[in-house]
Amino acid sequence: MISLVDKIVLQHQQNLPFVVYSKPNSDTVLGLFQQNDTLYEVNDFSEKGFVFASFDGIQNYFIPEKESEQWSEDWLSNPEAFSNKEMVADNDLVAQTNFQDLVGKGIQAIQNKEFQKVVVARKESVTLEHFDLGTTFKKLVAQYRLAFVYCFYHPKIGTWLGASPEQLLKATANSFETMALAGTQKDTGEATVSWPQKEQEEQQFVTDYIVSKLKDSGAQIQVSDAYSVKAGSLWHIKTDISGDFGPALDLQKAIQLLHPTPAVCGVPKSVSKAFIVANENYNRSFYTGFLGELNRDFVSDLFVNLRCMQIENNQAHLYMGCGITKDSDPEKEWKESVNKSMTMKRIL
Repeated sequence: MISLVDKIVLQHQQNLPFVVYSKPNSDTVLGLFQQNDTLYEVNDFSEKGFVFASFDGIQNYFIPEKESEQWSEDWLSNPEAFSNKEMVADNDLVAQTNFQDLVGKGIQAIQNKEFQKVVVARKESVTLEHFDLGTTFKKLVAQYRLAFVYCFYHPKIGTWLGASPEQLLKATANSFETMALAGTQKDTGEATVSWPQKEQEEQQFVTDYIVSKLKDSGAQIQVSDAYSVKAGSLWHIKTDISGDFGPALDLQKAIQLLHPTPAVCGVPKSVSKAFIVANENYNRSFYTGFLGELNRDFVSDLFVNLRCMQIENNQAHLYMGCGITKDSDPEKEWKESVNKSMTMKRIL
């Protein structure tokens, strides 16, 4: 029997869709290898398989379980097997100026009372010389064990890889779990993490928005205290939110309420989303969309597509976003985006 890495390479060479993924804190890598090249669309989220959805909510594709060969393989995590040296950031002054100008526009819009928060992002392309899809995915799994790590390919969509720290929703037939995740700072090795007011405020925006939307739907929910959580070399603030489905709230409705979350879009959602589309000057595509298991073993386990890259010809397109509030500093937000870019650059 061939290895999972060999299976990835073979399926890719045959231009057949597949997804391989590893859940947080798991040594098991799961896979669905589709037996045809049809592009399947989600209709009502009752389907079974693996969903891959765009930021704008228009493209909801999936790899169906019934049309795929299922795969499971245990990989012992060994991050020391791959280089984890400190990266030196490229000093791209044009990209820095453009991004800081974008942040400045966001701050001005907040001061004009257009919205409370907006998440702006940039796209960076890296030239690849000796890229190997299977090995790159294996590096991701080894380095980011606490994240949802995936490699998704469809000939009509392209190749995407990522290691996301943020769960959109985990749901059974009767109940759900989600989270509010915001604030970012680089790990300095200190035992405790101190959060500036700006980061705490950003996290509260995200929490309050999610809680209010779910309560408006009639859901009974529970909310944890905020706490610090590490994702790779970065720290975030996290709040756990859970509840039960009822007559007014099911899986499809919950996804529509939550996506895109304030952590990747803004508050209020519709106005901040319009600002993003008008000002970012590129198409986010599946970056800040969502992906994951859809009704597999009676559970849907969905994640926000963060810390990801799209592979196209001999380039890797990286995507990095920052939450902007009235207290944001454009230069600090640029540095945060650079720190986030290192997640994928270390792998490449």
